[in-house]
Order: sequence, then structure tokens, then C-alpha cells
Amino acid sequence: MPAYIIVNIEIKDPVRYAEYIKMAPASIAHYGGRYIARGGNTERLEGTWEPKRVVILEFPSFQRARQWWACDEYAEARRLRQSCAVTEMVLVDGFEGF
Repeated sequence: MPAYIIVNIEIKDPVRYAEYIKMAPASIAHYGGRYIARGGNTERLEGTWEPKRVVILEFPSFQRARQWWACDEYAEARRLRQSCAVTEMVLVDGFEGF
């Protein structure tokens, strides 16, 4: 069953964050992940949430997504992101079929 990582990022240092954008994709792909959304336009439809930069990643499974987040290949990129942006991130199970 697929799983999704949903991220809201408030970038504090755009120059350093641009480096992160170059680093992250290889590790995501290595763990079978792919981008579903990556910083496009957002529009609040209900509630009070004011997202900054929304990223949605799809992985083959919940376990595979957790492995990616904790892997050595992503560690340097994660530290860079954490140093130049404020991030809210959740991992959620998807579902197969209807």
C-alpha cells in the first residue's frame, strides 16, 4: 500500500534551501519515492492553514518512507533543510483501490 509524506516548509534562507533541492531527489528515488507536488501554487479552501511551500512525496509503503527519512543518504540534506527552513512533516498511509 502506498504512503505519503506531506510537508509544509517555510524557507528562511533561500540560497541554502536551493542547495537542499539539489540534494534530496536522489535519496527519495533510491527508496522508491517520487514527488507528487513540489512547491506549486496553493489556495486555502477551508480553515486557517496558511501553507508556505507544500511538498507531497509518494513511497511504495509506510515502512519504505520511514526508511528514507532515517537513511544515511538523506541525513546531510535533512540537516541542511532543518538549518534553513521551518518544516512540518507527516507520514500517512494511502490506500489501494476503492
